[in-house]
Amino acid sequence: MAQKIVVASGKGGVGKSSAVCGLCRCLTDMGKNVLVMDFDIGLRGLDLIFDVSDQVVFDWGDIILGRCELDKALISADGATLIAAPRIFAQEFTKDTISRILEILDPLFDYILLDAPAGISKGLYLAACCADRALIVSTPDNVCVRCGSLTAEKLLELGINDIRLIINRFKKRPVVQGRLLNIDDVIDSAGVQLIGVIPEDSEVMYSLANGERLSSRSFAHEALVKIAGRINGENIPLDISALP
Repeated sequence: MAQKIVVASGKGGVGKSSAVCGLCRCLTDMGKNVLVMDFDIGLRGLDLIFDVSDQVVFDWGDIILGRCELDKALISADGATLIAAPRIFAQEFTKDTISRILEILDPLFDYILLDAPAGISKGLYLAACCADRALIVSTPDNVCVRCGSLTAEKLLELGINDIRLIINRFKKRPVVQGRLLNIDDVIDSAGVQLIGVIPEDSEVMYSLANGERLSSRSFAHEALVKIAGRINGENIPLDISALP
């Protein structure tokens, strides 16, 4: 059975979908079969990040509405499998209909990453309704951390108890200058156990714009490899001192 992990954030702009894409690629590099489902209804973007938008004909909404068979919505995306989000919400999109799709896909994959939309919304509920675990992505600023904490509380209400925090776009200098929260402050304010820190890396922006993989030498890639390993159960120490 697949481990089903919802990836959420309290607000937009924290780099959640880029983290999903990076983790997906790291897990597939480890030999894992990975499915990614985009739950950002109306504003889907994973197909662009993976550079497969020209292959999207059907989405998971089309499966639920009977417009296509499930396999027609599965897209090969750089070693993983992607299902795009619908453009319009429909009342047929419920926990039960999402569960039926995942029940079929469950035996086929090692990991299913459920990319929730930012904030607390119907899309978050749908993405989380069948998840076993959750990752909260936040940048080290007060607004994002507070929103991330509220999102974590909502996930707990939905029955997800295994929640971990990814601090994204971390830069030491603003932290030393007191302009951003330090790592301990983020953990304390979010109330979520840390699984990894991804440093600010300009290469992320360029890779997203061009649908390319991060260089294996980039700081962000190195951090994502470690986080993927921890997700997979490896004992990888959190060495904050090694951050650039």
